[in-house]
Amino acid sequence: MNVHVVPTPATAADSIRHDWTREEAQAIHDLPFNDLLFRAATVQRRHFDPNKIQLARLLSIKTGGCAEDCGYCSQSAHHASGTGLKASKLMEVERVLSEARKAKAQGATRYCMGAAWRSPKNRDMASVVAMVEGVKAMGMETCMTLGMLSDDDVLKLKDAGLDYYNHNIDTSERYYASIIKTRTFADRLDTLSRVRDAGIKVCSGGIVGLGETIEDRVDMLVTLANLPEHPESVPINMLIAIAGTPLEDQKKVDPIAFVRIIALARIMMPTSYVRLSAGRTEMSDEMQAMCFFAGANSIFCGETLLTADNPGEDKDQVLFAKLGMTPEALEGGTDTEAGDETTATERTSCGCAGPSAEAASSCMTATSAR
Repeated sequence: MNVHVVPTPATAADSIRHDWTREEAQAIHDLPFNDLLFRAATVQRRHFDPNKIQLARLLSIKTGGCAEDCGYCSQSAHHASGTGLKASKLMEVERVLSEARKAKAQGATRYCMGAAWRSPKNRDMASVVAMVEGVKAMGMETCMTLGMLSDDDVLKLKDAGLDYYNHNIDTSERYYASIIKTRTFADRLDTLSRVRDAGIKVCSGGIVGLGETIEDRVDMLVTLANLPEHPESVPINMLIAIAGTPLEDQKKVDPIAFVRIIALARIMMPTSYVRLSAGRTEMSDEMQAMCFFAGANSIFCGETLLTADNPGEDKDQVLFAKLGMTPEALEGGTDTEAGDETTATERTSCGCAGPSAEAASSCMTATSAR
């Protein structure tokens, strides 16, 4: 019997590096599939419980009308005539907090709020700050995605107690201009640097299936892994080709190719949460299970991701039961607020029944549009 073994020294698997080359990353990506999965799973087990999954809830607090022209996004005003999506106003603070309470009661430990803006306006920042403060007071981690930020915006979010800021780089620097022309790849990196310098944790990943090459996918992860600090969260989205957007006719991503990117992200950024983000409605249970084995340890739960469908909490719980996985607990306990009559059964689900479809949703790549 022939046995093919690729040794993985502990020092190599555990090393936190910021000097990756494309050639090194490509070589890992191209390993025989079983060897790649073994290496990624080994790295994950050194830093995380492989049978725990982080549940995050995503709410669109302002939908549509975005000035950016991201080719994948239904929220862009440039594509509104094709998608039919109408712009909404910023959601009321209390409505956002009401949805956050439901999410916490049903198991979510991170609450992510997204607004379809190129950048926030001064008149809206007081409401945004109140949302962060209110969710933070519930004991959940807070995350915002609002587009590009000024120094003043960042300071206000930091003072409000924001834990994470999401700003995805989407793809490689080479391919970026093929997808987005209203801002540059450098603009993305500048926002990430501004957020990091303020002491806010970074959530940044990208999208697979935009028409990019395998090399572009690898380059995207090299960019993220070579930041001065790795993003604490790395969402990997699989494109949902939405009718009316320039990418509506893109071919579906090969499942094995997608799993390879999950595994590479885990190996290159060992201590980051790798989030299996948009596109899960197109994934079989088997594909999702393979992604979890390859290092994904976070999902968005609930039936909508901004304007795209997402597996409901019931379906996720069935899958977790099959796999023997359990949601990661909220630090400091999971007690609900006074007056919350949520049942114990409800607490075991991920708690992501959003508000109305038009307000609870946004582009198919979850927070990738920002």
